[in-house]
Amino acid sequence: MKDYEKQIIWLDYFNSLYSRSQGRRISKNRSIKNPELPDLVEAAKRLDLNPIGKEARHPKRVSITSGYISIDKKTKKSTILQDIAKMFTIVKGETHKSSK
Repeated sequence: MKDYEKQIIWLDYFNSLYSRSQGRRISKNRSIKNPELPDLVEAAKRLDLNPIGKEARHPKRVSITSGYISIDKKTKKSTILQDIAKMFTIVKGETHKSSK
């Protein structure tokens, strides 16, 4: 049964390798090449969205494993996506630096 108090944010929304018709919802200059679920969860945590991450297959690409987070519904989805995209680039930069 659908939980109307939650919003689903797919990892594919932020993937710069996908076009808008393939599911990307963020502009190219804000999107990330090959985003990872732990980074998405961390970005949402920093924004106090209480994320729950889950690996899954996006309905448009059932052959590719992706993932999503379920967050508390606070405001419009487009606004939340922009906020997460800003934080996502910060988190991705930190994890990239620490892996070197």
